[in-house]
Amino acid sequence: MSIRRLILAVLLPAVVAASPGAFAQDKGTLDPKPLPPLAHPDDPATAAKELFGRKVQPAALAPRAIGFYAKGCLAGGEALPINGPTWQVMRLSRNRNWGHPELIALLERLSAKVHKAAGWPGLLMGDMAQPRGGPMITGHASHQIGLDADIWLTPMPNRMLSRNEREEMSAVNMVSTSRLDIDPKVWTPKHLQAIRAAAEEPEVERIFVNAAIKKALCREAGSNRAWLSKVRPMYGHDYHFHVRIKCPPGNPDCTPQEPPAATDGCGHDLDYWFSDAVLHPKPPPTPPKPKPPLTLADLPAACKQVLQVP
Repeated sequence: MSIRRLILAVLLPAVVAASPGAFAQDKGTLDPKPLPPLAHPDDPATAAKELFGRKVQPAALAPRAIGFYAKGCLAGGEALPINGPTWQVMRLSRNRNWGHPELIALLERLSAKVHKAAGWPGLLMGDMAQPRGGPMITGHASHQIGLDADIWLTPMPNRMLSRNEREEMSAVNMVSTSRLDIDPKVWTPKHLQAIRAAAEEPEVERIFVNAAIKKALCREAGSNRAWLSKVRPMYGHDYHFHVRIKCPPGNPDCTPQEPPAATDGCGHDLDYWFSDAVLHPKPPPTPPKPKPPLTLADLPAACKQVLQVP
């Protein structure tokens, strides 16, 4: 077994448990309630997610992505407007439509590009980051530094969605019940065009999709395959694709991810993802102890200032 597969095998139970696939479909609420104040917010043992989850406005600092995608925070966050010419934001009650200005610009540009390339009226935007980034109380392990965004694989309708629809409608599952391929009843060539449009953006570092979706992209890409190297299989992601951009220039505190392999990631590279151990994982004999949540001390030092400023 390769080192990569060994690591994945060890991490599989935890990753499956934290899979964003089902969470992305959780309904929101029309009447979001503020979280209660923390009894001891200065306690070093307080989980960072409890601190960042209570910040409803961005830090009044120059825009900076701080740390790594799964261990960091966001200064000077900008909100993606909830309505645009070719996009609408979903699950408004979560207040997770924040990002680095470079991500906001990319999403606005990409939505127009997909409108033209795939003929969709626009994109439905899922979770991005919290106003100050950081760990989230529910859901994602990444999305912490304002450089990640989930985009629904359901095209935006050619009308304005109601607030109730934004909180309660579900995206369409693109994966067949066998988990071995896409569902041909809902998957179309336009889905490939939308994902390819994102992958061809120079700022995009990675795109995560379910392995069945990656398999379909490999099969249908044709001779133009260079963009496939950015599209990588990941647990969950049946209903959406996850766009991750590179550390923006002038953000020295941002920790970059290793660039993707130059191969297209097709063929036998996908064998692991369709193995029985992945498709039908067995619970370990002894359930692993949950990892303790990240604390502020686990994050880059600059994240303390991000929390403290108005």
